[in-house]
Amino acid sequence: MLENQFKIACRNVLKNKGHFAINVFGLAVGLATCLMISLFVMDELSYDQYNENANRIYRINNQIHLNGSEMKMRTTPAPMAAALLKDYPEVEQVTRIRAYGNGNILIRKGTETLLESNAYFADSTVLHVFNLHLIAGDAKTALSEPGSMVISASMANMLFNTTQVIGKVLRVDNTNDFKITGVIEDMPAQSHLHFNFLKSMAGDHDSRADFWLNNNYTTYVLLRKGTTGEALDTYLAQVAHKYVEPQLLQTFHSSMSDLEKNGDYLKYAAMPLTQIHLLSEGISEQEPGGNIVYVYTCILIAAFILLIACVNFINLSTARSAGRAKEVGVRKVLGADRLRLIVQFLTESVLTSLIAMLTALLLVWLFLPCFNQLAGKHLTLVQPLLLPMLLLVTAGVGVAAGLYPAFFLSAFEPVQVLKGRLAAGFKNSWLRNGLVVFQFSTAIILIVCTLIIYNQLNYVRNKDLGYNRDQVLVVKNAYALGLHASAFKHEVLQLQGVVAGTRTGVLPTSSENDWNTQAFSKDAAMNASQSLVFGDWNIDTEYLPAMGIKLVLGRNFSANMPTDSNAVLINETAARMLGFQNPLRKTIYDSDFDKNTTPHAIIGVVKDFSAGSVHQKLTPIVFRLSRYGDQFAFRVHTKNLAVLITQIKDKYHAMDANMAGQPFLYSFMDDDFNKLYQADQRTGKIFITFAFFALLIASLGLFGLITYAAEQRTKEIGIRKVLGASVASITAMLSFDFIKLVLLAVIIGSPLAWLGMQHWLQGFAYRTTINIWTFVIAAIIALLIALSTLSYQVIKAALANPVKSLRSE
Repeated sequence: MLENQFKIACRNVLKNKGHFAINVFGLAVGLATCLMISLFVMDELSYDQYNENANRIYRINNQIHLNGSEMKMRTTPAPMAAALLKDYPEVEQVTRIRAYGNGNILIRKGTETLLESNAYFADSTVLHVFNLHLIAGDAKTALSEPGSMVISASMANMLFNTTQVIGKVLRVDNTNDFKITGVIEDMPAQSHLHFNFLKSMAGDHDSRADFWLNNNYTTYVLLRKGTTGEALDTYLAQVAHKYVEPQLLQTFHSSMSDLEKNGDYLKYAAMPLTQIHLLSEGISEQEPGGNIVYVYTCILIAAFILLIACVNFINLSTARSAGRAKEVGVRKVLGADRLRLIVQFLTESVLTSLIAMLTALLLVWLFLPCFNQLAGKHLTLVQPLLLPMLLLVTAGVGVAAGLYPAFFLSAFEPVQVLKGRLAAGFKNSWLRNGLVVFQFSTAIILIVCTLIIYNQLNYVRNKDLGYNRDQVLVVKNAYALGLHASAFKHEVLQLQGVVAGTRTGVLPTSSENDWNTQAFSKDAAMNASQSLVFGDWNIDTEYLPAMGIKLVLGRNFSANMPTDSNAVLINETAARMLGFQNPLRKTIYDSDFDKNTTPHAIIGVVKDFSAGSVHQKLTPIVFRLSRYGDQFAFRVHTKNLAVLITQIKDKYHAMDANMAGQPFLYSFMDDDFNKLYQADQRTGKIFITFAFFALLIASLGLFGLITYAAEQRTKEIGIRKVLGASVASITAMLSFDFIKLVLLAVIIGSPLAWLGMQHWLQGFAYRTTINIWTFVIAAIIALLIALSTLSYQVIKAALANPVKSLRSE
């Protein structure tokens, strides 16, 4: 019986090639899109799962709320790890890591100096907590001695052309030699951290080793089996009271209960390792993370696009009901029961789904490289669960899409059908109309979301953010110049085309990883109820003019004012939080590790500017005078930029004989700014791609529907033409039924899109407004696509010779 049904299904396919092609292509595009999104989602959800003990590893996060200032950090005090291991037997092991500077490291290779990334200080236990498989070396001793270093296999091959490098010496930053004691396998891409260089912290002297109010180490905990994250949170609360509270009382004269009375807190929270990549919102990570909201959005979009494709199948199958009505009637007269007809139609549906899936795999194979570039991934079709998932989806889509048509067609009464009394037409199907509205509503939502995302990104690019990022050349690796850094800056400023320059450690386009934070108070006693946590930036006297940042009160730092070494500038947000009527000449205080309080006179107030991503709220910042920093920023004004960069590079290498082999690294500040929004730009591109596919699938369905609607109304059109109807009036008549559905889709989809994007815009400190023209443009796009889809078939039907359609009457 199955063989017979398969043969009949194949005959129907060959008989209706156009209908079959539309169905297969629409389903294939929907399945291909869904498959690519599924690969993306599986990749995002797989982060850090490669660790054998992933479900027992937690990172300790730090949360501080103090008088309106709130901070979430991935760093903890230096003694946190030792305290957890000593006091709580449920903790199997702990490890700490700390970025080596900003994570970059200078490595000597022959006569050449290379700048490499992902360099960290680490406890020897890092090899036990994480799955860092050693290719060479002993995990128990690899990082146990001072001056030892573990490197990745790719670094070993790049530097020495082999992984057998135990005992070899690496010169780091042109000053320190490290002995290689281990080589680890390269970490997978699906890791929230990647280690290329791990320097042992054994023997390092840290003045903060017993200080609980300074956070510089990222701490990971491996719990014993059976111990939960909730239990670890309980231990962390006890740690805060046992170790942090005494120093809090000594430094800020406040207890934990005093903080709580004021609505403030200082607490630690355990974060599962597998959640770090997607759920670290508000925490500045060492490497860019994902966003669980985007993952959920992608899942939703994939489901909707697949639904649109299935809706096409349902619509086209039911629209062809008149064409297959007599077939059903004849089969029933010859003895076929309803179940057999349902199985027959489902067989055809699953066959269509199978061919569509094979076509979808071909499309994915062709377009996956483009999608990888779009999403910033390295996805492949080689996945362990892909084959069973494909089989399940193929069967599921085939049955789900064919179920309603199967029941609909098999329900025809043979007497009514054979008498020609079957009412089949576009106007008579409310379900079909509803499905068309659903398709175009989804497309409208995607179009509106795409337009708003691009409006927001354009708004951010063009808005005055309080500083001028245009034509600013950022030269990195300033510390390599040593004592020659000031001379280099002076010589560059003499070059024609260089307008201004500054040396600093942090720029408005820097990430929060490059910032320091510090508690300041109006009260010399540094009471917690009077203390606020501000950004703590070191700048020189040329920083403000070089960045185009304006002063609203007071004056800038001056090299001719020796007292400025202990003075500060503050921004408007900090001034508001401090509550001074006139901040000038007022004093604020901070303290060092030895609890010594230092007064700072406020000499000026800086106009607020956006620091970091504009997803962040305006940050209160205190500026101190300093000559140091790991980068220079030069404002340039020249038509021959390439020549100027070459001149600066030559001066960089000429400052010292040891600089000859140093890498000259630079960027432009506007490019650094754009990098802050790469995730948003990718989101916009992904949305516009998905909107295109949604419209393509919906248009294919619309094309199929208008084809069958025109066929069913052939005689009506012929009679109208004989009675004098014009081509224009017939075209309008046939188009109107579909256009009103598209307009209804606009009415339904627009408010849904507005609600979703209003929520998305809340994540920006600076945001555009959603205006009515966004929805008008989306409606025009949808209508134009619908009209272009309809036009060929509608005009063809209107131009048809009425004699041919009425000759049998």
